[in-house]
Amino acid sequence: RNPHLLRSKLRFLRCVLAQTTFARYVLETASDRDSVKSARRHRLPRLAYNVRMLPMTTLANHFLIAMPGMRDPSFRRSVAFVCQHGEDGAMGLLVNRLSEYRLGDVLAQMNLKSELSQVSDAPVLIGGPVQPERGFVLHVPHGDWESSFKISERLCVTTSRDVLAAIAEGRGPRDALVALGYSGWSHGQIDIELKENSWLTVAADERILFATPMEQRWEAAAALVGVDISSLTDYAGHA
Repeated sequence: RNPHLLRSKLRFLRCVLAQTTFARYVLETASDRDSVKSARRHRLPRLAYNVRMLPMTTLANHFLIAMPGMRDPSFRRSVAFVCQHGEDGAMGLLVNRLSEYRLGDVLAQMNLKSELSQVSDAPVLIGGPVQPERGFVLHVPHGDWESSFKISERLCVTTSRDVLAAIAEGRGPRDALVALGYSGWSHGQIDIELKENSWLTVAADERILFATPMEQRWEAAAALVGVDISSLTDYAGHA
């Protein structure tokens, strides 16, 4: 890692985190449009904290697995975990893109420190191309955190500082991943992209989220539906 570039980025990250308290408002509002004006893909639907999603036909708690023909470099060979999918669109996190940061870097910018090497050295993921200065913790079990959104009976995404403080002290969720940025889709956009054979879809598996090595997640996610994705051509269809 380039230390000078990293220090510069961390200074920017520290400034943003100080103002947003670790993306506290990201799941509440879609009012921040500066970084998403150029692409409808990156619009974030309104979500409510601490509210279970209403039963509906939804891809929430599913993986979107990029097909080999995916042209968007932000999503090529990616696995996106869909946190919310409803009438206003969808929001998700990429779960197989490493950032240049370690969790210790992020904690330091929030005036937190961990004495646990497994915490400080934990990777931080790139959740998507939108607002990469904002952070998300995807975890099980739910817990009692200030700003959380329940995705399923087990999985939750939290954006408040308290969950990071708990992780730093070794009393956080049993399984968790930290991501900066998110991926968003406008109303109906995922349906269009599925028809264009851009994605495979499958119910999410916690083993891939929390136990599978990063470099194996794309193939492992596709294998959930019996697909050897590395052998597919660019025009292969979706499951």
